[in-house]
Amino acid sequence: MNHTSPAIVSQTAVRRLPRLALLLFCAAYVLPGFIGREPWKNADVSAFGVMYQLAQGNTSWWHPSFLGAPLEDAGALPYWLGALSIQVFSFLPADLAARLPFLLLLILTLSGTWYAIFNLARQKAAQPVMFAFGGEAHPTDYARALADAGLLALVACLGLAQLSHETTPAMARLAPVAGLLFAASRFALPGNGRTDWLAMLIWAASSAALAMGGGAVLAGFLGTGLLVFSYLTLQQQQQREATASTATPLVLALGILAVCVGLAHQTGQINTPPVRFPTDFSEWQRWLRLLVWFTWPAWPLAMWTLWGWRRQLLRAHVVLPLWTALTSIFTSAVNPAFDRALLLGLPGFAALAAFALPTLRRSFSALIDWFTLIFFTGCALVIWVVWMSMMTGFPAKPAANVARLAPGFTPSFSFWLFFFGALATLAWLWLVSWRVGRHRQAIWKSLVLPAAGATLCWLLLMTLWLPMLDFARSYGPIARRVALILPKISCVAADGLSQAQMASLIYQGNMDIRRIETPDAQDCQALVVAEEQQPSLSERIELTEWAYRAKVHRLNSRQEAILVYIRLSP
Repeated sequence: MNHTSPAIVSQTAVRRLPRLALLLFCAAYVLPGFIGREPWKNADVSAFGVMYQLAQGNTSWWHPSFLGAPLEDAGALPYWLGALSIQVFSFLPADLAARLPFLLLLILTLSGTWYAIFNLARQKAAQPVMFAFGGEAHPTDYARALADAGLLALVACLGLAQLSHETTPAMARLAPVAGLLFAASRFALPGNGRTDWLAMLIWAASSAALAMGGGAVLAGFLGTGLLVFSYLTLQQQQQREATASTATPLVLALGILAVCVGLAHQTGQINTPPVRFPTDFSEWQRWLRLLVWFTWPAWPLAMWTLWGWRRQLLRAHVVLPLWTALTSIFTSAVNPAFDRALLLGLPGFAALAAFALPTLRRSFSALIDWFTLIFFTGCALVIWVVWMSMMTGFPAKPAANVARLAPGFTPSFSFWLFFFGALATLAWLWLVSWRVGRHRQAIWKSLVLPAAGATLCWLLLMTLWLPMLDFARSYGPIARRVALILPKISCVAADGLSQAQMASLIYQGNMDIRRIETPDAQDCQALVVAEEQQPSLSERIELTEWAYRAKVHRLNSRQEAILVYIRLSP
């Protein structure tokens, strides 16, 4: 049964967002965090450590491991990307080279989400109502405006910033999810008797990437649902000829998905995460809090979409992004890594948020603007005040707090970091003045401030606060201090250290680390031990052969320390 569209949009409301401004905006969001920082703990440096081992030829490419220990995440594709980039761009620092493929993956995520929303907005059921005397939005202009708004909604999501700039398997799965949603959005369009080979190619590449990236179970679950709903929405359009002709590519796409999942299973690349629902109320609270802030501000707009388009919930522009978001919510609820599982639903949340705009009341839009203005302006002000306190000592309390939380950190002024931070702040002030001014209403204007505010705060953190964050979130300082204690040791045995700690000692400390339980560690002349492993150390080694040398703390944590031992001469 057909229902009238709730969207009432004029042509003046879908005026084009300048492409240059959109590209510069995306660059301001994407580049900070990939350039100029050290690998951060824990997942970021852990994954980088495997890539570095691969690039050095110290582990199998088909079944990567870290110092002989199997990886918790079975998918090899993310590690291949980073290792290949390290080898190809050998003239760059290895950590920067490893990030380049993930920078591209973030760009593909933004592009895939934009094109998915563009195709969904071209659906007949998603179009606004026609006016009696004309003047309604042109279908292509309307689709482009909603796609721009969806891209802004994705960038505005608070949970995207840090995780999307890490070299982790989670980021390598986000782009394929956006690719599957994009391909499904094309499948849902009437085929007019033709097979959409571009959609088939993107579907195949995304399915393979997701399956070989350790997300084979997710690929099967998400991909099957997208195909089923694509076919059902085609049937609802009552275009039997087009539906019959498009059923063939959908069956082919399902076959491609099955082959990719099967191949990942046969090669051991399949990753079945532990399924564990929260067991007590505090864990449910933690998950719900994550869900609220991680997807903000997309989730209130997504809820508005479900209400405003409630008579068309099974239409492609609602059900396809909804299935993507719900799949992510479910996997997040049963996965101990709440945030990394929820990350994969952000393209779906962004698409749902975009379709709220044609039905959004002006009062709700104004509420979003004022909340965003106050929140992000306050955050930016805090970042600037703390930075000024570190540089000048005034006001004194923020600098004292930094000294207490990061003892040993010495602030230093960088002109270029200051320049880009100041430039971003001036752009924010100009944007706020433009937004509160009297301009023709554009459908994407409600998401300009949230996206710009998220970008501003991320860019300020990655410029003004970058030296402090590198000091606080990196194992680099502790790795370099251990290296000063052991300047001429050929190899170092490690006992009880995490993968992140060992990866930092290998790369940032330039050490040859070997696990103490492996035979090749028997000749090592030094030993590094996690402090919590010291009481049981005598059960694994003969302590009379070793002399205690030093205890090295993380400078901002007394609860995380490495003990250094030197082998006694025979």
